[in-house]
Amino acid sequence: MSASLETSATRPVYGKEYGGTAPELYERYFVPVIGGPFAADLVTEASLRRSERVLDVACGTGVVARLAAEQVGPSGSVAALDVNSAMLAVARSIPSAGATIRWYEAAAESMPLPDNTFDVAFCQLGLQFVADKVAALREMRRVLVPGGRVFVSTPPPNAFFRVLEDAVATHVGREAGGFVGMVFSLADPATIERLFREAGFHDVTVRTYNKPLRLPAAREFLWQYVHCTPLAALMSNLDGAHMAALESHVIERWQKWADDGGLKCEQGMNVARAHK
Repeated sequence: MSASLETSATRPVYGKEYGGTAPELYERYFVPVIGGPFAADLVTEASLRRSERVLDVACGTGVVARLAAEQVGPSGSVAALDVNSAMLAVARSIPSAGATIRWYEAAAESMPLPDNTFDVAFCQLGLQFVADKVAALREMRRVLVPGGRVFVSTPPPNAFFRVLEDAVATHVGREAGGFVGMVFSLADPATIERLFREAGFHDVTVRTYNKPLRLPAAREFLWQYVHCTPLAALMSNLDGAHMAALESHVIERWQKWADDGGLKCEQGMNVARAHK
């Protein structure tokens, strides 16, 4: 998932410090419990073959790119791009196995890549943040070889994250709540299919599945999520009383998902696949 992330160094929250940049915290907290499990599903969906050439669009800290590099092996190749230089800095710092990964700082709507270059393109948890989604999909189609495959995942909303959206909108403001809503804004399978067809893809299918997630305890997960997303910047001037009210609101309503010292919820995922 790639969105514009604030990158200040250290953020104390009730005595606990979240050191590092937001992208570093994204890799530390979000990827292991949400981004990584769904990335594994998406790469498995593609049934990658050795020597294939793969593109990861809106790559964030690169979890899909690294998994793909392992699958295609040293004889394959992987390129990954993102608009956020700080996310790419974290991605470049993480060792990977298999194919060499080339990293590009670029927008999905305008890729500095030649036509007919890749066998497979991925975009995990990123298309909903792109302003011109059809333009981004057309770019993916342009750089794919004839018959190339594309796999895009976007999450539909659920009751668990709606609690967070409502609490943030109430205690922080509409703009901050809007970010949480934007994460889940490309949810309708028919809309996704229409975007793909408008971009010129064929054999378009969109399936939705649910995945159980094991998350840290409510208070811990709340602040981890805040500090590895743009919410950190949007909440930077929030005073202690408002932070306490936000925390109380979320923790109380997340109790229905409490399980064995943590949280257990299901998150849906739309996976669109198509051919050039």
